[in-house]
Amino acid sequence: MSESLITVKKLDKTFGARWALRNVSFQVSQGEIVALVGPNGAGKTTLLRIVATLGRPDDGSIYIGKIPLAQHANAARASIGFVGHQTFMYDDLTAEENLTFYARLYDIADVPQRVRAVAQRVGIEHRLGDVTHTLSRGLQQRLTLARMLLHQPAVLLLDEPYTGLDKVAADLLDQIMAEAKNEGRGILFSTHDLERGLAICDRALIMSAGRLMYDLPRGGWQNLEGFMGIYARVLEGRN
Repeated sequence: MSESLITVKKLDKTFGARWALRNVSFQVSQGEIVALVGPNGAGKTTLLRIVATLGRPDDGSIYIGKIPLAQHANAARASIGFVGHQTFMYDDLTAEENLTFYARLYDIADVPQRVRAVAQRVGIEHRLGDVTHTLSRGLQQRLTLARMLLHQPAVLLLDEPYTGLDKVAADLLDQIMAEAKNEGRGILFSTHDLERGLAICDRALIMSAGRLMYDLPRGGWQNLEGFMGIYARVLEGRN
């Protein structure tokens, strides 16, 4: 049986009087790609940021592998690669300098070789000398993917990773996630591109108003139209 790489148990989070997450529980196993879908405000970004150790829940627990996030967040970060709405890059550094900085933070051996390898994997090796703020949104997103892959994490967390990517780059991202799956990593990503997301995922989690409404395996829908029927019921409050 595959080991659980992400375990979320009864997670709650509020912002003032508003529930951002309410009693959310699920697991992501080794070699599994899980899509997180739902309307704006459903809680997807909040959930991903908390799992990525960038936020704290009000209640509940999270494990990365066997590491409890609440007690050992620093240890868990070594196993997490995250792509969010922010690039977390230094705009005035070159792409290569940014990747070198992060590689040293992760204490990676043979930094120049590893930086070149991930840059080549995402197709930006010819732009490593460019200052980051001069890169297009799509190239910055590729650079962020390279940063995510640097330390070969067991868990990949991606919040709307297709944003700003053209078809070639989006296809490349699909390949990266498929490779990560084959290597036994766990992938959790949010997307509004349901057609692309459903084509690659093993399971789909549908969220609404901070709650996990459905946890559907790939066989839980016959096609995109069938999934959209389920999704429409969630949006209409007919669960």
